[in-house]
Amino acid sequence: MWMIQQSVDYFFRVLDFLIIARILMSWFNPSPYSTIPKLIYQLTEPILAPFRNLLFRFRLGGGMIDFSPILAVIFLRFIRNLIMGLLY
Repeated sequence: MWMIQQSVDYFFRVLDFLIIARILMSWFNPSPYSTIPKLIYQLTEPILAPFRNLLFRFRLGGGMIDFSPILAVIFLRFIRNLIMGLLY
């Protein structure tokens, strides 16, 4: 059971890292043809897109700041805590 808990925790930590990396990439605007930015985008877009759509649906995301990563991280923390609670 311990190994499953560690794996779940590691998985969510990697997702957090990828989302933070995507936020930082948006500040520096790397080449979209580079391998690492392209990979980070492909891994995080399925997570961020629903939150971005939700924000636009409620007309909260029309500005220059994208709040979808913040919502995604909060949601992922909630899901992680839920799963970890079920595993204990």
